[in-house]
Amino acid sequence: MFPMLDVLKIPPGELFALLVAIGFAAGLNLYATVAALGLLAHFGHLPLPPGLQLLQSWPIIGVSAALFAVEFFADKVPAFDLVWNALHTFIRVPVAGLLAYRATSQLSPEHQLLAALLGAGVALIAHGGKTAARAAVTPSPEPLSNMGLSLGEDILAIGLTWLATRHPYLAGALAMAFILVIVLLVRLVIRALRALFRGAEQQLAS
Repeated sequence: MFPMLDVLKIPPGELFALLVAIGFAAGLNLYATVAALGLLAHFGHLPLPPGLQLLQSWPIIGVSAALFAVEFFADKVPAFDLVWNALHTFIRVPVAGLLAYRATSQLSPEHQLLAALLGAGVALIAHGGKTAARAAVTPSPEPLSNMGLSLGEDILAIGLTWLATRHPYLAGALAMAFILVIVLLVRLVIRALRALFRGAEQQLAS
């Protein structure tokens, strides 16, 4: 049996690691992350703080799972995935910040704001790294590499969310390692984000 994480009682270090891991997962696939959190909480594997207990309701789980199913296919369709990911820059990042803010409702407003900035910032970095990785494989004429990368992102988002509820320090360390790699490749990330929006604009115009 794995120890169950009680987010209401964990020390600041574990809370930081948890927020980093969940923020990174949300930056990769927000809907998968929310659905995983909701299911883990609903079946008693993760006591959610008061600000996030809505996630364990079946309506929220159902909606997030349905949106994950839509994204699962939309994110693997060449060209359309450009539009999808460009639009989700404005969804994944703020919602990840909101999740972090609500998860720290037991803290002072100042610490809640810092948590929200942390969650949003980590999600933005993860989203940028995802975009850069896509930019690297998109020129390939065969679709399997892009589909495989998308599937890997889905698995990583769900796996990191689960791991964060069991071993927050390990999950946080993995997320920080990914963040470090992405930051070291920041020029490629910025270039890929620009290309993403240009490509999305061209697809919408055509």
